[in-house]
Amino acid sequence: MNELLQPVTVGRLDLSNRLLMAPMTRSRAFRDGLVDKLTAEYYGQRAGAGLIITEGTQPCVLGQGYIDTPGLHTPEQAEAWRRVTDEVHRRGGRIFVQLMHAGRIGHPYLYPGGELPLAPSPIPSGERLHTPDGPLDLPTPREMTMEDIARAIEEFVASARYAMAAGFDGVELHGASGYLIHQFLSDNTNWRTDAYGGAAEGRIRFAEEVVRAVSDAIGPARTGIRVSPGITYNGMDESDPDVLYTELARALAPYGLAYLHVSENDTRDITKLLRAEWPGTLVLNPHPGDGDGAATVEDGTEALRSGLADAISFGRLWLANPDLHVRVAAGGPYNEADPATFYGGDHRGYTDYPTLTPAVAP
Repeated sequence: MNELLQPVTVGRLDLSNRLLMAPMTRSRAFRDGLVDKLTAEYYGQRAGAGLIITEGTQPCVLGQGYIDTPGLHTPEQAEAWRRVTDEVHRRGGRIFVQLMHAGRIGHPYLYPGGELPLAPSPIPSGERLHTPDGPLDLPTPREMTMEDIARAIEEFVASARYAMAAGFDGVELHGASGYLIHQFLSDNTNWRTDAYGGAAEGRIRFAEEVVRAVSDAIGPARTGIRVSPGITYNGMDESDPDVLYTELARALAPYGLAYLHVSENDTRDITKLLRAEWPGTLVLNPHPGDGDGAATVEDGTEALRSGLADAISFGRLWLANPDLHVRVAAGGPYNEADPATFYGGDHRGYTDYPTLTPAVAP
């Protein structure tokens, strides 16, 4: 049996395999951040994953960074997500929601009051928001006050509680890819001179406080966090990733979290450092072995065999292969993902990828 198909325990969940579905933005929550029955079908189709981690989901209004992304900060949004979790559980799967506050990767266009996005420091990202009316340059964000920081932590907690009400098995805190938690971590986006800035010890403080508050609210076994050491996406440029992420791992280790989810850039050395520091489950979203394209089944299998990770998350492979676990067992073949349908649209490129064998009617 392929190592990816062996069972593993994550938090208090006994998972049927180590083949996890990574979070992927799909931009199909078209009204008030509400997911619908098509989203339920999309995730339900992929319930064969050991664990599904949903697309980034904003925990508050100012947490939104893109058009048509889902929210989890109102009773209506929680009720809509309940349809998704019910469908995944009905098909025997497990599912965490990824809570993603975009921070400076936001725009007044997205917010009812036209507010500026928030960030640790007033440093623009240089990125753009793509809208039906054309691209818009992201503005210089407003530097967060101490009150803003406390409120953001409370919003993560409130959203995590909504996640429990919606039937999720847990939450993943998005500390990667240039979003708010990551913006506090990186020295090129955090120029603060107070207790939340400066050396790595100060820059990890916000991440640790969010983790502590959320794990206190819903339990550490239901709480995971994702990091992406060395990534340059969304204007990030960390000068000290080895020191930064080693210190973060040491700070978070005592909390007994469900997992640490490492999204590799070109960072295998840092992944090895984190493996040595992290006492619990390490989920790896591996960098492609050939340095190009998406990671392969072989990349994940090798990481498990070497002891680098306890479970592997894949993005595009699950997007294009709703029965990925079946295909891994069979040795392939694998559908190719269509980038033209990644963001927005209807069922095409979303719920219409073929399975290896005809799906059994639910």
